[in-house]
Amino acid sequence: MSDESFNILDSIKEKARARNRKVVLPEGTEPRVIDAAKILVEEKIALVVLLGDKDKIAELAKDQGLDIDSVEVIDPAKSDLIPEFAEAYFEKRKHKGITEAQAEETVKNELFFGALMVDSDMVDGCVAGSINTTGDVMRAAIQVIGLAPGINTVSGAFMMTLPQYRNENNKIFMYADGAVVPNPNSEQLASIAVSTAETMQKLTGQEPKVAMLSFSTKGSAKHDDVDKVLQALAMAQKERPDLQIDGELQVDAAIVPEIAKKKAPGSKVAGDANVLIFPDLDAGNIGYKLTQRLAGATATGPIVQGLRLPMNDLSRGCSAQDIVDVTAIAMLMK
Repeated sequence: MSDESFNILDSIKEKARARNRKVVLPEGTEPRVIDAAKILVEEKIALVVLLGDKDKIAELAKDQGLDIDSVEVIDPAKSDLIPEFAEAYFEKRKHKGITEAQAEETVKNELFFGALMVDSDMVDGCVAGSINTTGDVMRAAIQVIGLAPGINTVSGAFMMTLPQYRNENNKIFMYADGAVVPNPNSEQLASIAVSTAETMQKLTGQEPKVAMLSFSTKGSAKHDDVDKVLQALAMAQKERPDLQIDGELQVDAAIVPEIAKKKAPGSKVAGDANVLIFPDLDAGNIGYKLTQRLAGATATGPIVQGLRLPMNDLSRGCSAQDIVDVTAIAMLMK
């Protein structure tokens, strides 16, 4: 990957610096998280709260050269915030039959404690997943933070930076969903489209032009799968009439102007789309990996979207730099 492909991440980090926001990293006793905290503080990308046993974190910080006074350290199992958080969590989940004692025990878990810090506006976002599964991270996020208004599903976008596309260097596309929802229905697909447009705007500052992808362009084929995309398009347009969004479009009609003129004349999106919404997870996952491997694109993500406030997931194979990059993104998602 060329250095040029990281320009967008440099831009995102610069924006994060300017906002001077605070992140909570629940996995504070993981060495990669300590390394990431050191970079985040030194580069002034975000203020940092680490969760976990204070003695273990202090020992790791000393070993890895992190000035412990440059971060805030909280042990969720012993925090003064437990009564306040337990009450807040109980109110959110009592309709599910949870008891007050269960709520108090749950909020001592680092993921739930971190999510409650976000929910309480004590921090601006949470980044976890270096040692926890995606399922566990998302469970805490959905139960505590919940979905954004008008959104009915959490999804995962990939920011694809192509070294060159049609004489444009470092061309950015946003792909979704490539990570979360296997076979979205029309309502979910509409939510994914709206969420991804917002992600494009927040991270790049570019106006999103959204293409609802299909194997059909403007009625060239008839099928239930095409109908699903058309229904999603109508829902997304109703939810966000201000968005530039069109479909159904084959991918060549979406991104190649010459083909768009033939297949979708008059469309304000066709030929110039920068947000590509795939009809299902098969297509989305295959699409982003093909672009990454055949076009030499940098794939940044998955970027968790659709939550009311930012809580981002990591791969358990992530590096400290990956944690830094995802944190910078999370700081712009609010």
